[in-house]
Amino acid sequence: MTTNPLRFTKEEAARLASENSQLRAELQAVRQSLRALTTLYFASQHITPEVDVLQLLGEILDTALAVLKATDGSLALTDEETGDLVFTVVRGSAANRLSGYRLAAGAGIIGWVAQHREPQNVREVRLDPRFYPRVDEAFGFNTRSMVSVPVNLDDGRVLGVVSVLNKASDKEFTQDDLDLMLVVAQLAATAMRRAERALEAAERDRRRAALLTPPKQP
Repeated sequence: MTTNPLRFTKEEAARLASENSQLRAELQAVRQSLRALTTLYFASQHITPEVDVLQLLGEILDTALAVLKATDGSLALTDEETGDLVFTVVRGSAANRLSGYRLAAGAGIIGWVAQHREPQNVREVRLDPRFYPRVDEAFGFNTRSMVSVPVNLDDGRVLGVVSVLNKASDKEFTQDDLDLMLVVAQLAATAMRRAERALEAAERDRRRAALLTPPKQP
């Protein structure tokens, strides 16, 4: 069968034009994401006791979801007394119901991530032996794929786990997605650590002011 050179050239040109358009769109999305992450980074550097840290953490998670083109995500914080993970910032279809839910220490994939302090990209969640189905069953959710990253501090503490679930169009999460989540986790850790320090400083100032204030005369 003879190939029509003109037709082939037109089809190839159309294919290349489509690919270039898609690449331009992806590049624009990456640039927007980098600007958003940069803004969040600078916001995390100027935290005071008056800053709403949960709102900032929510914005960090929202940016991750937008960049990774995923529908659901969460930041589960560690209860230092029990080791449980408490779903504190949640996005997606189960957000209202899942907020405040406690997951026993070590349970599920995110529990494993917290205990082992290792990020995970799980492409087939239900085939993973660490999968904890009770959460999906309790909230009528269907976890298909996920990227989970521990939120670590330099002193060895694990503040929690940030996770993004179910990439759009059932696509798989990539190594690039995991790398970006590492940045997101670091942003979250920085924000929480600076908030902790700001509160500690405010408490020291309060105590110092109390010591310097003369007692009231009877």
